Amino acid sequence: MQPTSSDNRNLMLALIISSAVLLGWHFYYEVPRQKAAQAQAQLMAKTQTAPLQIGAASAPVSAGGVIPKKAGEELRERAEILSEGKRLPINSAALQGSISLKGARLDDVTLVKYHETIDKKSPEVVVFSPSGTEKSYFAEFGWIGDKVKLPNAETIWKTEAKELTPEKPVVLKWNNGEGLQFQIEIALDKNYMFTITQKLHNDSGEEIKIQNFSLINRAWKEDTSHQKFAILHEGPLGVTDGTLEEIEYQKMREEPNMLRQNATGWAGFTDKYWLAALVPGVAPFTASYSYYKTNEQDRYQIDALSVPQAVADGKDLVVSTRVFAGAKELAVLDGYAKQYNIPLFDRAVDFGHLYFITRPMFVALSFFNDLLGNFGLAILLLTVLVRLVLYPLANKSYASMGKMKLLMPKMEEIKKRYSDDKLKQNQEIMALYKREKVNPASGCLPLLVQIPVFFALYKVLFVSIEMRHAPFYGWVHDLSVIDPTNIFTAFGLLPWNPPSLLHVGIWPLLMMVTMIAQQKLNPKPADPVQAQVMAIMPYAFLFMFSSFPAGLVIYWTWNNALSVLQQWMITRKFTK
Repeated sequence: MQPTSSDNRNLMLALIISSAVLLGWHFYYEVPRQKAAQAQAQLMAKTQTAPLQIGAASAPVSAGGVIPKKAGEELRERAEILSEGKRLPINSAALQGSISLKGARLDDVTLVKYHETIDKKSPEVVVFSPSGTEKSYFAEFGWIGDKVKLPNAETIWKTEAKELTPEKPVVLKWNNGEGLQFQIEIALDKNYMFTITQKLHNDSGEEIKIQNFSLINRAWKEDTSHQKFAILHEGPLGVTDGTLEEIEYQKMREEPNMLRQNATGWAGFTDKYWLAALVPGVAPFTASYSYYKTNEQDRYQIDALSVPQAVADGKDLVVSTRVFAGAKELAVLDGYAKQYNIPLFDRAVDFGHLYFITRPMFVALSFFNDLLGNFGLAILLLTVLVRLVLYPLANKSYASMGKMKLLMPKMEEIKKRYSDDKLKQNQEIMALYKREKVNPASGCLPLLVQIPVFFALYKVLFVSIEMRHAPFYGWVHDLSVIDPTNIFTAFGLLPWNPPSLLHVGIWPLLMMVTMIAQQKLNPKPADPVQAQVMAIMPYAFLFMFSSFPAGLVIYWTWNNALSVLQQWMITRKFTK
């Protein structure tokens, strides 16, 4: 087989694989992702847990604060439940909500700066919701001990505070009537971190042994195809032994009681943009990832349990736990990691395996966004800088392709002259390469080096919270969703709603044009079948990219345009 045919076949194989990956992405990830995005507000389901499985190999122990939902009990609206019972309001520039004085649960938190839609008047993004609702998702804290009356989910805590603010922590109190006095101080900083300080005073007349726990519980209805094919992790995660562990919901269903002994880090649930995490102040602790099902709902829970501690008569026991409930803003996560010595807290943002490339790109993109005031412009500038860094490699690649394109007529002549002698064909073509000082592989190797860089940049654009609801120019008002224009409705002039496959916007069209221009500058495949496949590739990519967020399509189009410019300049040089 002559080298040129091998190169063409390799290129053909790469294009087919790329097509298959993108088609798979579209049908197995993008379509479910869009459906999941519409239901994102429902990702936090109701919870009333079964008896909590805390501890290692011991028998089931009730944490006291978690009670099962009664069989047949109907779920109710969030607003209805929040209007009932005694609650302590939460007010800050970043968070709003309330604390339930029944059970002392942190079960009502919304994000002031983030809304469900691009409309600033739309509801705020909900992180925590109370029990009994479909969107239940809460944090709870308490004690476990034998032969001791402890506060539980029915306990009504007393307080003199009017509201929780960053300037004014609140104190909740409860007395068990048997010599034990319990106190919870809840403080909130200016961002998303709660500090829960629990104090136990023993006046019972004897020593007691007790353990402290904290937990986060949610009901999660998973789209299995979305979870399986997503390029980012959504679900339980934590750092318990100095390394980040990402646990799939499916794994929790298969192993409903996973324990991590002697943990010293943190644990929580992550979504694409939001995070709820426990950072126990007492180490080591036992982290537990548990799953169960009640009333046809899948329930997931993360617990942190301290070692048993003895509290002598007349003595106090004080335990602090921090709870993060908010947006995964990298600067904020970094600040907490440094301030509270939280290991790998920035990994809550899914930088992936290319962390050493992805994180610097994320930082650069955020910096350019702050500098230019527009995330779309930040994407364009970052793409230019990445291409400048890779310019020498790209130059070598395009130069090789330029030489190959100029040699195509001579190669065709050799093929015709020795059409019946393949060995002689190969010998003459290799002699031509040697004479013209062309290495047919040199055009591919530099591109292989660039692949991890561009994948990392793609990942950054996908996970960046800054791109969510960020406007660009013209008709693009949200870079995180698909281009709103559609040629099949004459850009809104035709009153009909075509299927999603026929939603083709202006930016995907521009992307297709750049792909066609790029192909014109590349050597034409000698095989007619390969040439036909190459010709239809831009149109296949058009429909696949039409379901991608506009920010990613803009990046891809701009990157293609820069490639066309660079390749044209090099090809022109070799033509001369």
